[in-house]
Amino acid sequence: MSNTVEQYTQQLLALLPVGDLWTQLSEPDTDFFALITALAEEFARIDGRTEDLMDEDDPRTIYEMLFDWEKWLGLPDACMGNAETLQQRREAVLELLTLTGGQSRQYFIDLAKKVGYDITITEFFPHSVISHVNYPIYGKNWLYLWQVNAIGQGEERRFLSVLSGVNEPLSSRDGNRLECAINRLKPAHTRVIFNYGD
Repeated sequence: MSNTVEQYTQQLLALLPVGDLWTQLSEPDTDFFALITALAEEFARIDGRTEDLMDEDDPRTIYEMLFDWEKWLGLPDACMGNAETLQQRREAVLELLTLTGGQSRQYFIDLAKKVGYDITITEFFPHSVISHVNYPIYGKNWLYLWQVNAIGQGEERRFLSVLSGVNEPLSSRDGNRLECAINRLKPAHTRVIFNYGD
């Protein structure tokens, strides 16, 4: 808790030399007392701002330096969505600061849940002599590929026009936030396929 103007005034008066002259100058109705009070006001203001700075150091209570925190963390971010309110912006900052990585299935399932998707994950393994006879034949490069299945998620857009190009998809789903979040945090040596099929 910061000191008040009165407390700083008393501290400054206590630093004065001892003597009758200084006692007379320290009376509340003198110009010297007004000067000491003016100095005390500035010390109290600086003390209060220092306390405010402590609040700005905590992402849960930031206000004045929120823009600086966001700039430092690269927010707003396509993966985090649009945070509009003060509390949403604070939560986005806190989430990025406390984000811990992971490589388990459950980590990525939980990550997808945070951005609004329910997913399953399919992993691929190279075919070998001990593989089941019905197991698909994948090469060794498939070991580093995995698939995120977001069944029924996102807004589907269909392209059924004769004017569409041959290489354009017949339909697509908006999974930008999901793909951004997964691709940012996936293990660097892997690739991800996104499946929005029903």
